[in-house]
Amino acid sequence: MDRTARGITLVSFGSLTLVVMAAMVKQLGTVIPTMEILMFRSLVGLCMVLPFFIRNPMEPLHTKRFGLHFLRGVVGTLGNFFFFWTVTHLMLADAMALQFSRPLFMLPLALVFLGEIAGFRRSMVTVVGFVGIVLYCRPFTDGFEPGALVGAAGALTGALVVICIKRLASSEPTRVIMFYYAIWNLLFSLIPALWQWVTPTWPQFAFLLAVGFVGISGQAMITHGLTLGEATVLVPLDYSRIVYSAALGYLLFNEVPGPWSLAGMALIVAASLYLVLTEKRRPKPLDPNSPMH
Repeated sequence: MDRTARGITLVSFGSLTLVVMAAMVKQLGTVIPTMEILMFRSLVGLCMVLPFFIRNPMEPLHTKRFGLHFLRGVVGTLGNFFFFWTVTHLMLADAMALQFSRPLFMLPLALVFLGEIAGFRRSMVTVVGFVGIVLYCRPFTDGFEPGALVGAAGALTGALVVICIKRLASSEPTRVIMFYYAIWNLLFSLIPALWQWVTPTWPQFAFLLAVGFVGISGQAMITHGLTLGEATVLVPLDYSRIVYSAALGYLLFNEVPGPWSLAGMALIVAASLYLVLTEKRRPKPLDPNSPMH
């Protein structure tokens, strides 16, 4: 396989893997509290990252950006909670589409925290994407769905995590960033999980461990796959998660998206894809005084 073919394979399988994880979260969420699911996922993630520090166990303690790691942990825990809650309470395809609205929030956040100014066209596309989120809420019908706002909050916190990673990546190794993300998610979810604790059965316990392993594996496949080819080819494949979610939602949970969901999904996907793909083509400023340096 050439690089592009490997990238297509990895992104496609990674996308399907993450949808399988979301389906397991949805199934577990009917009996296990959201924070308990998140706690197990974080525990598995921590166990998978610890082997990177066998040669230097004290490396994470040498960080000079403890505060930013802490902030990323707080925001990341909230984001994961919002996503898991949305997966449990909304249709699977709707929850996934709302998660993909994250690029819409990147423009205002990048302006505030990174000083990056978007052009008129990208700003207008962002407005169109936000209209898609509003359509999910169905504000002009009797079926108002406030849960869509929770999904949007998850996308917002996800965008904040990206901002934190951009700042951390200027001085921190990836393994240290992953370590603190896992440890803070575990600690922040532990107390609420214990407060609402439901002792899982052995099959549920196996599912909880699988959520962590499958989620991290899927994200790793997508992340590596996107480095192997052109963004215009590979990024749209990641959005296939919405298609997979609709199929699994129908097969496993008898879910059929309605017209408002389909309209919102179309606007969010179109706007987000445009923003992601044009971001890949934009020249990057080499300002040594920018927050990235």
